[in-house]
Amino acid sequence: MHLSRVILISVLIVAFAGCGKQEASKGPGEESAPVPAGTRIDTNDAVQETRSVDGKPDWPTVEIDEGSFKCLDDMVKVRHFYVDNLLGRVDETVAVARSTDGGVYPPGSVVQLVPTEVMVKHPPGWNAATRDWEFFELDVSEEGSSIRNRGFVDVVNKFGGNCFGCHVKAEPQFDLICEQDHGCDPIPVTREQIAEVQAADPRCTT
Repeated sequence: MHLSRVILISVLIVAFAGCGKQEASKGPGEESAPVPAGTRIDTNDAVQETRSVDGKPDWPTVEIDEGSFKCLDDMVKVRHFYVDNLLGRVDETVAVARSTDGGVYPPGSVVQLVPTEVMVKHPPGWNAATRDWEFFELDVSEEGSSIRNRGFVDVVNKFGGNCFGCHVKAEPQFDLICEQDHGCDPIPVTREQIAEVQAADPRCTT
């Protein structure tokens, strides 16, 4: 595919998947949710067992850096999007993604439609407003991924659309994940165009 066409389609997806020009509002003196500190959990580590404090799960911290993000082909494809789990709980993430009834994604879940935009699920309590999701805008190349922006209040597309402002419209049972029948605003981009952008992920090698 010609590179300029890939770039054009990518811009369209980023523009409209961000869903509009609205931004999540900040309260007086409120800043974007901080990224919790902690020990990095490698994607290839064995599944982490959760401990229990007063009967509640005590999840490991999910610390995310540029090495956390993969070529789309190295993730699990579910319908038209890709998932992974940074805590090794890939099967649990896939099970929720495949469910037609929805469900709550486990901590460590990674959900991605196009190479440059990602959602990552933190442990319960990280941010109730976003249901513990953090949003990322990436720059991608053959060398890998770099994080352009992260959080939720300030993560916007190239045209000023706030990602969280779109995903928050998803019906509650779908845990902020947008699909055609989940309640989010529709995007004027076809599945075929999305597939072309996914196939052009520069991080993937043949």
